[in-house]
Amino acid sequence: MKDAHGRHVTGRISWRRFAVLTVPAVAGTAALGIALANGALAASFAVSGQQFKVSADRLTGDGFAQYGSVDTNARGDLLPVAVTAIKTAELHHLCQSVVTHLPVLGDISLNLTAGGDKPVQATNLFVDATQLSGDASFHGIEIGRDASTLSKGPADAKGLQDLFAQQADDVAINHLRQTAWSTNAGTFRLSGLSMKVSKGAKECF
Repeated sequence: MKDAHGRHVTGRISWRRFAVLTVPAVAGTAALGIALANGALAASFAVSGQQFKVSADRLTGDGFAQYGSVDTNARGDLLPVAVTAIKTAELHHLCQSVVTHLPVLGDISLNLTAGGDKPVQATNLFVDATQLSGDASFHGIEIGRDASTLSKGPADAKGLQDLFAQQADDVAINHLRQTAWSTNAGTFRLSGLSMKVSKGAKECF
């Protein structure tokens, strides 16, 4: 590259442009750190390095809220999640699975099932998920509400100010399929609980 006088110019950094690009990123990271320290994010414990899968024939719940947040693992990595929070929920034919790869043994699956005859019941349910699908219906839904002003879900179901969120009086989801980092609940009653460990990858979906 040559300047206006025909002299060769070595690479130079535009410090003003560098500052414009860097400051927002640093500020965003600092904001996440402060929010974590104040308990404003989803993480209430360090999540494992493995996600698990949850399926149910049907989920019904009263007091629904959903907003974006962040979990952390033991290394301090920040993991973006969508928090689904429900005051009271029932799940029919619940399945939960996680696959662990072990040296020599290969894949080992842990499968938990419950709620066959009587639905699983949960209060103040929080799921930090990265994927969710199913056929859903809502009553009294509010989409685009500020996450810090949520009022229909559990008392602690609030995100950071100015972030997108939604809430509803109640929710029903058929053919629920979900991948998550963590689940928290005030109470979790699993009727007909069965847990199995087996070789190979055997997931709920």
